[in-house]
Amino acid sequence: MSERRVRMDKNIHWQSHSIQKSDRQLLHEHKSYIVWFTGLSGSGKSTVANELEKALHSRGLSTFLLDGDNLRHGLNADLGFQEVDRKENIRRVGEVAKLFVESGTVVLTAFISPYQSDREMVRNLVEADEFIEVYVDCPIEECEKRDPKGLYEKVRTGEIKEFTGISAPYEAPKSPDVVLYTAIHSVPDCVHQLVNYLRSKGLLAR
Repeated sequence: MSERRVRMDKNIHWQSHSIQKSDRQLLHEHKSYIVWFTGLSGSGKSTVANELEKALHSRGLSTFLLDGDNLRHGLNADLGFQEVDRKENIRRVGEVAKLFVESGTVVLTAFISPYQSDREMVRNLVEADEFIEVYVDCPIEECEKRDPKGLYEKVRTGEIKEFTGISAPYEAPKSPDVVLYTAIHSVPDCVHQLVNYLRSKGLLAR
């Protein structure tokens, strides 16, 4: 870290606000939290996250969905796919997700997020009951068969060099809060499973 950066950091102070997270949650009439979808490309993360957001929205919850590809068009457009870039990608997303929780909003995220340490880092940004890790467990053979973005084909032809699950690692969650088996269960069934889980934790109340 440069000397200039150290001097600048010493002059940065946290600004307290009068309106707190609890006030915003009271306004929204529900708790705020992160539903973090992780899994291989093609496992169904974005599809299930999108349908879950629709289900929560229809119940009157304030929601926002952060999708990996979408954020790489803007906030993370400067990042590549090396390990250091993947980690920075998740660090930024985690900080954004934390802001949504502070705003009183339920934030859903759909990111491969291949490293356990990065997902734990995000979990530690918020309160213990504000991070729900959803492992979208789908065999890579099924993901490759689906190949909705044509990425696996590009990997096999050598067009893509760093790809999670083939030429780059994926660390499956050790103790996820929810596991979805998308090769076996339909999208509606997965959404039903998630809604039931959220209900059991008192996270659907208005």
